[in-house]
Amino acid sequence: MSEIKDITPRDVDFAKWYTDVVTKANLVDYSSVKGSMIICPYGYAIWEEMQKVLDQKFKETGHENVQMPMFIPESLLNVEKDHVTGFAPEVAWVTHGGKDKLDERLCVRPTSEILFCDYYKKIIKSYRDLPKLYNQWCTIVRWEKTTRPFLRSREILWQEGHTMHATKEEALNETLKMLHIYEDFQRNYLAIPVIVGKKTEKEKFAGAEASYSLEAMMYDGVALQNGTSHYFGNGFAKAFGIEFLNKENKLETPYQTSWGVTTRMIGSLIMVHGDDRGLVIPPNIAPTKVIVIPIGDSLEVKEETKSLTNALTKASISYKVDDTNKTPGFKFAEAEVKGYPIRLEIGPRDLSEGMLTLVRRDTLEKIRINKEEVISKIEKILPIMQQDMYNKALKRRDSMIYEAHNYQEFTEIAQNKPGFIKANWCGDEACENKIKDDFSMKSRCLIENEEIKGNCVCCGKEAKYRLYFGRQY
Repeated sequence: MSEIKDITPRDVDFAKWYTDVVTKANLVDYSSVKGSMIICPYGYAIWEEMQKVLDQKFKETGHENVQMPMFIPESLLNVEKDHVTGFAPEVAWVTHGGKDKLDERLCVRPTSEILFCDYYKKIIKSYRDLPKLYNQWCTIVRWEKTTRPFLRSREILWQEGHTMHATKEEALNETLKMLHIYEDFQRNYLAIPVIVGKKTEKEKFAGAEASYSLEAMMYDGVALQNGTSHYFGNGFAKAFGIEFLNKENKLETPYQTSWGVTTRMIGSLIMVHGDDRGLVIPPNIAPTKVIVIPIGDSLEVKEETKSLTNALTKASISYKVDDTNKTPGFKFAEAEVKGYPIRLEIGPRDLSEGMLTLVRRDTLEKIRINKEEVISKIEKILPIMQQDMYNKALKRRDSMIYEAHNYQEFTEIAQNKPGFIKANWCGDEACENKIKDDFSMKSRCLIENEEIKGNCVCCGKEAKYRLYFGRQY
């Protein structure tokens, strides 16, 4: 039970609670490389589940995986000036190879638009070569000053899609299609409700014409950007001289997109669903759906454990057996810290009545069930648990979204209530900057499908847009 006692209550110190959970659940460990984390087997197993689901979705929509170099020559990086300016503060540079100083510095990729463009210039010659639908699973480096496990690290494990299209319409459709694939994944696998929308000009990705994001709210009301999809137009393509012959045998410039998610999603899983006992992993993304805990080492318990694991294997339900010498109480606490969706306790007292005890991690509800009905019960509970977790997260998020009609209301909410604030906006970047300076709140994304009435919450001029504002990780 010491594992639970060592976790700081989240309502006492949320930042400390988060650090306690990621370390006690053995998701990450700290390395000797400042600002970089070691992703432990359990943490990586969660990432593998995410990768497996998303990779399948990408391939179903015609995308192929590739691998680009890690390094970008400085001259190549400077081809697209807006892009370089946006990333310059976070770029890491290689200046020497062994003892020899390099003739040209190499940037350790902060993202791969440049590399893909350089490659596309070589392989795109005709309309028959389009579209190019590529994806990459890799690491990038951004020299963050302040780091936190999964949320901000100098070395980031992520996925980035980069595509080229013959027309603007195709590229825009791709941008939104991938955005909604991410949205479906967040909601139906991570059980996280997300607000999906277009970023403002100030907040869009460096070099993009339009950026769209998925904004999730953590338990403490702070936003986490859980994925982005960008429409680049043909700015990068023009800068790199990428052209193709169209059906009329005339040269045209293709249109480009980029979209990506990272291991930051593991951080969001922790901060949306976790509790004071540790992780709570949604069944649809859990590497281990059932933890089996034999109590005692009697022959009857051993035989039932073997029978049950055979049945779980046959039903394709992932499981682990904790048959260590630890006390039952310690095993239960450890299972809760790691957030396994279902705990099955196999004890002699229950077995004498032909029963087992099942515990749901999300509610900690204990259910005694006939041992012959275990598999059918698990198969019934898992989807219910998945939906319940989403509903719980949605209810909390919606309870922390407020609306401000003037700056006085905005100030009152921002100073006293954690969460998102919906407000009218005139479209002037100066108003975005004032809200950021006054409250450390950034615009999250534009609100669509809501009638715009009234004036800008900041300056009082006529409103042109509605926005979500929030503090961010």
